[in-house]
Amino acid sequence: MGEPPPAPRTRPGTFARAWAKAVSGTSYLPMPQAQLEALLQRLTDQLAGALQAEPFDLRPGHRVGAELVANHIASAEGLGRTVEVVQLRLVRDLGLVADDVEDRMARLLAAVATGYARALRDRTLDEQESIRRAVMAARTQAERALRASEARFRHQATHDSLTELPNRALFTERLTAALNEPGRGAERLGLCFLDLDRFKVVNDSLGHQVGDRLLTMVSSRLRRALDGHLVARIGGDEFVVLVERTGGTADVVAVADTALAAVCEPALVDGHELCVTASIGIVEQQVAGTTPGDLMRAADATLHWAKAAGGARWEVYDADRNGRERARYALSAAIPAALDRGEFYLEYQPLTSLRDGRLLGVEALVRWRHPELGVLRPDSFIGLAEETGLIVPLGGWVLAEACREAERWSGRGAPAPFVSVNLAVRQVHRPDLVQEVRALLKRTGLPPERLQLEITESTMMSTTEEPVKALRVLADLGVRIAIDDFGTGYSNLAYLRDLPVTELKVAGEFVAGLRAPAAEPTRRTDERILASLVSLAHALDLTVTAEGVETAGQAERLRAIGCDAGQGWHFGRPAPAERILERIG
Repeated sequence: MGEPPPAPRTRPGTFARAWAKAVSGTSYLPMPQAQLEALLQRLTDQLAGALQAEPFDLRPGHRVGAELVANHIASAEGLGRTVEVVQLRLVRDLGLVADDVEDRMARLLAAVATGYARALRDRTLDEQESIRRAVMAARTQAERALRASEARFRHQATHDSLTELPNRALFTERLTAALNEPGRGAERLGLCFLDLDRFKVVNDSLGHQVGDRLLTMVSSRLRRALDGHLVARIGGDEFVVLVERTGGTADVVAVADTALAAVCEPALVDGHELCVTASIGIVEQQVAGTTPGDLMRAADATLHWAKAAGGARWEVYDADRNGRERARYALSAAIPAALDRGEFYLEYQPLTSLRDGRLLGVEALVRWRHPELGVLRPDSFIGLAEETGLIVPLGGWVLAEACREAERWSGRGAPAPFVSVNLAVRQVHRPDLVQEVRALLKRTGLPPERLQLEITESTMMSTTEEPVKALRVLADLGVRIAIDDFGTGYSNLAYLRDLPVTELKVAGEFVAGLRAPAAEPTRRTDERILASLVSLAHALDLTVTAEGVETAGQAERLRAIGCDAGQGWHFGRPAPAERILERIG
């Protein structure tokens, strides 16, 4: 068969322009009008050729329908207008003549619609597949981003932002997992709780920026030196090391020694050469029967032992010692309530003249009638009260009670003794000490000369002048000032010149030497020391009271030396106020 006859060109482009006008606006067409008309002219030529071809072939109709869809004329309205304009104008505008042209036209339009529908279906399927693939890719990307974000957030939540070491949360998680791992109950593990010594000085003197860089440097050293162990920063300058599957305490001690060596290497930070040390609390025990909280509390307590021992060292946890420490803490915590309940009371020990045996004064000694532990002597709780600051309310109560009871000893014939009360360091350094004593004397009616305040040598070793000024004011009121345990502290004679001291109380350890045989070198030395102290005191117009006098022989030697008064069991044990009344009466 020959080629189909060419389409007539009597009115070229007329039908294509009409077709373009019909479909414009039915779909979004990403092409200018001229390009659309050129496209439709080409499709017009294909349709005209198909109508005249022998034999008649529907495939050009299929292709025209597919090209319409391919060029985005893909709406139902666009197809409808195409069928309409082709059916009404194609034959007429092109001047086509054939016996069966109408039949061919109907079949060709059906082919166009069929090709159009197939192409539209295929494009829809392709778009759906593209969408599905895009959704899958987006989902995969989102999941990947979510996992990365979760990993990033978890890292931030479980690591220290400054040092990048694991933080308290991650350390607790790992420690808990180690303790709860099945089959590990019989195994052992250890902790090293590390704290830099005097790190606050670095922050305060050089700034937090230098302190942060020092912490970063120390963290890097610990990470390298303790590779294989979990090292975490749990806050400030505190670090903790988890030592799993130990063979005993020695394994954890070796880790602690390595950590101390790593920390103490000199560090150059912003031009400053810094030498730091650390204290470490060590806990090592069997996995079974313990919890993360128990281990951390034990390690923390042990760290404080290392700090209290001077730092730059480690201490190993001791359950017995911890029990004693906890008992001490419980005792100190009970002091405020004991004051409220009236569990404290005073006893008084005589201060007796060595010349004529007359009662000169009494020292007030506090006792605690504990509901569970019985009567406690001062050495059981005074140190605790001083450490915690509770000595201020307790010492205030002792001072007030002593003044109140001493005033009752007046007017009984013989001269009433003065009452001597110990003042702790915190009390002496309080700015309202003078006002407190004045108010007590006024309230109780006790004459100022019948109150003696005892202070230790160490109390006055201060750079501030305020305590000295306060004591001078009190002395001007008539209150007696005594130096307690003289000879055992700093023995700085300057305060004997600057303070309005009335009396020196010589420490009992010198008096104890007088019990030795006369030929004993120690006794001769103590006698010389005592004689020198008495001579010095008398040269300064001070009286001397010897503490710890337990025998008549000691009292006799002290009298021979020239000591003014004695205190100790030889002259009387501490007794309630009523016994003092009996002795006066």
